[in-house]
Amino acid sequence: MGMEVLNREQLLNEGVVAKFLRYVQVDSPSGEGEGVPSTPEQWQMARLLEAELRELGLRDVRVDSHGIVTATLPGNVPGAPVIGLLAHYDTYPGTPGRGVRPIVHRQYAGGPIHLPAGPVLSPEEQPALLQCVGHDLITSDGSTLLGADDKAGVAEIMEILCRLLRNPDWPRGDLRVAFTPDEETGRGVRHFDVAGFGAVAAYTFDGSGLGEVECENFNALNLRVTIAGRSAHTGTARGKMINALHLVAEFIGAIPAHMRPETTSGYEGFIHPDEIQGNVEAVSLTVLLRDFTEEGLSRKRAIVEGLLAGLEQRYPGCRTRVEVTGGYRNMKPVLDQHPRVVELALQAVREAGLEPVQKPIRGGTDGAVLTEMGLPTPNLFTGGMNYHSRTEWVSVQWMEKAVEVGLRLVALWAREGAA
Repeated sequence: MGMEVLNREQLLNEGVVAKFLRYVQVDSPSGEGEGVPSTPEQWQMARLLEAELRELGLRDVRVDSHGIVTATLPGNVPGAPVIGLLAHYDTYPGTPGRGVRPIVHRQYAGGPIHLPAGPVLSPEEQPALLQCVGHDLITSDGSTLLGADDKAGVAEIMEILCRLLRNPDWPRGDLRVAFTPDEETGRGVRHFDVAGFGAVAAYTFDGSGLGEVECENFNALNLRVTIAGRSAHTGTARGKMINALHLVAEFIGAIPAHMRPETTSGYEGFIHPDEIQGNVEAVSLTVLLRDFTEEGLSRKRAIVEGLLAGLEQRYPGCRTRVEVTGGYRNMKPVLDQHPRVVELALQAVREAGLEPVQKPIRGGTDGAVLTEMGLPTPNLFTGGMNYHSRTEWVSVQWMEKAVEVGLRLVALWAREGAA
């Protein structure tokens, strides 16, 4: 898709849906690259957002060397706290995400939606569809994901800015916005300049269903486990070969069955072998540990290390190693120290005529990392559903509600300063 930037009048008046449809057609998957952004396409999205922010007349518009886009909309309430709104513009790399062709389904009548490329979106598998009868829904054509994660959030924040510009009397303090790369790889926000951003609190628009306000998430440890055996000629292997492939099979098989992602829910954590490479001589695998408490996470690491120690005892000559390759922390302990940040989000949702939905995030968000870095950042809904899938979808009416919640949140924070 071409990168022609709309003029200010067009940007101000096109609406959130038009923004979203434009953004999802700009390829920006993250990937396996070493740098941040991890793919060259993400720069397209960064430059487009930079150009639109400049066209709208925001201040301090910049893109740093890692593709993080930031800007300021000056406030009209002196002394009001500075808050931030954030979304990530990369899309999930594990499902095809290039060449997205969005389809708008007007006034969803209920029942299954057959996408042109074959996948079927059905209320049996996606019960939330039943809440959206009569809504306008947006999907891909089924050959790719849609990219609502998180271009719905990007479009909503850009629309919030446009509505504030169209309504200059809407109460607001200085508003900072940021659009970040590589959320899906977990690496982009690590380069975020929290001190330079200058906000007292922020909100990621990266949630899902209507009314969600998320302020707790998994603690995470990502491990690289290496199991080294001993190779030998198969014809004379007796007493010599230690087959690392058999050892890793034993290790994976010994992970408790009730500690898998597919057997857990709610506040239950898990141990998840995610990726594997190797041969008879050595096997390397990625193991993801998740738990809502630090103690639970430590216990899961101890289980992994205990299983590996057992292999070394049973197979003298085998060697195992565990390295921590990444992770993140539950934002709740920090957010509990800043209750107003969550209270105002809940109030904004209620003022928009919704009942807040609070549930633990069985994953992580940029907000969890930012909270750990000193910027309290709960996560708000976007209206996108079934993320990372070819049957990903978004409700236009829910997107509009997300914009409304953002506007009410801005006004509530402005009142904090005026008090």
